[in-house]
Amino acid sequence: MDFKIGNSGLVKVISLFEGNEICGISEELKNYVKESKLFNGKRGEIFSNLGPNSENIILLGLGKEEENSLENIRRAYLSLGKSLKANNVKSCNIEVKKFDGLCYKLVAQAMIEGIVNVTYSFDNFLKEKKPCFDCEIFLSIVEDKREHIESGIEEIKAIMEAVFMCRDLVNRPANDIYPETLANFAKEELEKVGIEVEILEKKQIESLKMDAFLAVAQGSDLPPKFIIMKHLPNKDEKPIVLVGKGLTYDSGGYAIKPATGMVTMKTDMGGSASVISTMYAVGKINVQRNVIALVATCENMINGHAYRNGDIISSMKGSTIEVVNTDAEGRLTLADAIYYGASKLNPECIVDVATLTGACIQALGSRVIGTVSNNDEVFAKIKESADFMGEYLWRFPVYEEHIQSVKGKVGDLLNSTGAGSGGAITAGVFLEHFVENTPWVHLDIAGPSFSSSAWGTNPEGASGTPVKTLYNFVKKYNKK
Repeated sequence: MDFKIGNSGLVKVISLFEGNEICGISEELKNYVKESKLFNGKRGEIFSNLGPNSENIILLGLGKEEENSLENIRRAYLSLGKSLKANNVKSCNIEVKKFDGLCYKLVAQAMIEGIVNVTYSFDNFLKEKKPCFDCEIFLSIVEDKREHIESGIEEIKAIMEAVFMCRDLVNRPANDIYPETLANFAKEELEKVGIEVEILEKKQIESLKMDAFLAVAQGSDLPPKFIIMKHLPNKDEKPIVLVGKGLTYDSGGYAIKPATGMVTMKTDMGGSASVISTMYAVGKINVQRNVIALVATCENMINGHAYRNGDIISSMKGSTIEVVNTDAEGRLTLADAIYYGASKLNPECIVDVATLTGACIQALGSRVIGTVSNNDEVFAKIKESADFMGEYLWRFPVYEEHIQSVKGKVGDLLNSTGAGSGGAITAGVFLEHFVENTPWVHLDIAGPSFSSSAWGTNPEGASGTPVKTLYNFVKKYNKK
């Protein structure tokens, strides 16, 4: 799909709020639409007049003007994209309007994001590929905003490439994406956009004493990898450190999951997919902010060497952990990755991303990112970025009882606190033990990372959450 600035295009798109007078079409067609009540301007509503002897127009509803927002624009233009695709429109013209409180660049980006989402499909393993939809879209603009909007087009295209990359990674099965192939993918794709990638092998991981990470990995025949991705354009600037959970398959270990629960466990590396993809966008746009992403990737499997419920293991920090539940494995891999970032990289802040707990879905539903944080300022920046990019995020409270509940009796920490204990919160509290007082936000994406049905502008399957939030957070991060 190609986006250009200009007034060409075979089909004219006219966007209208509810109650707006229809303009840009003949009086005859206008009267027909009114009398037939075929178009009222509700968000995402479409009326099309296409084909031979037609006016070749599409009316697009934007909803109520007082409720307009970037997310409403995204969703409205997703409907337009679906109409363009259904009618196999080869080219069209859309006017970029300036709405109250929204500049031309942001409006254009929201429009493009909505439309381009219809081009995503995951057909890697289908013998018959889905037909590719392509359309040349001309954006009609106020001329003095041309350079501003052109830069916005390039940016949103890079962001959506990254979102699609994340979706593909999460959608791919575990016999296709496993620690080695995930690490190789990161190196091959990120080095193309100037990101430095280092992959640590098992012996190097052992030398770092990442015993918690290694305990999870030891039940698999496939060796773990530790992926370090660096974008450091500025000298003497502390990096933002992103840490992504990289369980390419999670059987639950000896706390084995039921068959129905294992089917989608290829998606348990959604956190790693999101930070790898964010680094792609950061590199492609060359965001002028130091960022380092870390992924401890492995499988949680069962064999005679696998760690067991009841084991006591160590960690890179030296803290010991009672393994109450081998299916609470993600926090063990994250613990060592987070501590590596905190102790070796002198970070400005740390953001970890993980499909961590079913408890988060029980608390917030399947569309919301749950967060735990030790720093109000950094959390506020993440929340602002999520709101701006149309991703849902909510912060959990942490009380003394949560902190006490993760303390062990024969080891320093418990890796699980059991049902009814606020598991999404206590998982975050467990991770905080390894941040070494660094400003930190934990993002639990167990719900919105992957869905059995389409929602918002997201397709069925992997959503690409929270690539947009992370990119915007990195781009706009500033110290006060």
